[in-house]
Amino acid sequence: MDVILLERIEKLGAIGDVVTVKNGFARNFLLPQNKALLANAANKARFEAEREHIEARNAAAAEEARKSGENLDGAAYVIIRQSSDTGFLYGSVSARDISDYAKSLGHPIERNQVDLNQPFKKIGLYEVKVRLHAEVVITITVNIARSEEEAERQVAGENVIEATLEAERAEADAQAQEMARASREAAAQRGDVDEEL
Repeated sequence: MDVILLERIEKLGAIGDVVTVKNGFARNFLLPQNKALLANAANKARFEAEREHIEARNAAAAEEARKSGENLDGAAYVIIRQSSDTGFLYGSVSARDISDYAKSLGHPIERNQVDLNQPFKKIGLYEVKVRLHAEVVITITVNIARSEEEAERQVAGENVIEATLEAERAEADAQAQEMARASREAAAQRGDVDEEL
């Protein structure tokens, strides 16, 4: 199906381009969201008559997105989640979670603007691209941690999972040494008791 684009769409074209797309993509996405018009003679004439208005509206939307993007670009969000000792989350952090957290802080990020291929399933620092407009893309940092203190350690560059595992190993080694010492003392006492009999 041939359509006339009313806004720039990544990997498809710019405003006014006549492109061929699959019927379902046009019917289910482009046409209902007013991102395109069916490419027939009447719509081509209508588009040419309104071209300046459409381009001005798009430029205004892009400028508004740039202004809000200046405040958000490089923002860091700390999302607290429970995880196993190895750092795997009980659940995941998805685009919806990031959007909801940003909205709770007063930042206008919608779920469909968050460019996330798959949800995060492990604690750590992640760079996430947010598409505020077809021409405006910003990067935010999402810090997924088990606590605020752990989030601060991650920002400082510490691998908290490795540090936790190292602390557990050290504690296990200390317990093993204590048990070995107690076992030797018990064996020594039994040896003293055996000699008395």
